[in-house]
Amino acid sequence: MKVLIACEESQVVCKAFRNMGHEAYSCDIQDCSGSKPEWHIKGDAVEQAYSGKWDLMIAHPPCTYLSKAGARWMYPTAGVISEKRFALAVKAREFFDLLWKAPIDKICLENPTPLKVCGLPKETQVIQPYQFGDPYSKRTLLWLKGLNKLEPTDVLDEYSVYLPSNTGGAKRGHKATRGVAKNAKEASKTFQGIADAMAKQWGCDT
Repeated sequence: MKVLIACEESQVVCKAFRNMGHEAYSCDIQDCSGSKPEWHIKGDAVEQAYSGKWDLMIAHPPCTYLSKAGARWMYPTAGVISEKRFALAVKAREFFDLLWKAPIDKICLENPTPLKVCGLPKETQVIQPYQFGDPYSKRTLLWLKGLNKLEPTDVLDEYSVYLPSNTGGAKRGHKATRGVAKNAKEASKTFQGIADAMAKQWGCDT
């Protein structure tokens, strides 16, 4: 199976599919950090998605302007939307839509919970790393086309919060969560358990 992992530089998902014998390539506008540049396409993910080369695409479209985590920047004043931020969200939504409408039979788009104002379609599935053997919570939404929902592989009862939450509110004395991820790159990386489940389950999906 020819597999495109769009908007991935870590190559975690790409390597998981390679380990299962598939011809997988990561694709991003930046160089890969996964030590396998021969499995990486540096360039436009949309161009690749519409090339007609792929049987399956798993895409991680940028979520900065779509995510609910950015609500305080979308609404800097209570109830008043930031026109500049909303314009950026519209562009991010257009990119999401282009990937979703790509001429590929099997598609998965992955993102965190979006702001309602962005108008993303209803997700197909919500997953957590702790359902796949990684001891963290990080609510992740999947939009699936031509694919079965992922089946949990190793559900853990004990786990830590992975992403920081309400860090701005902490300065005002509100409850906040520090999380484990130290930067944006760590925050966006796919967990190994989820990547392995994708490769094992979708690599055989019919």
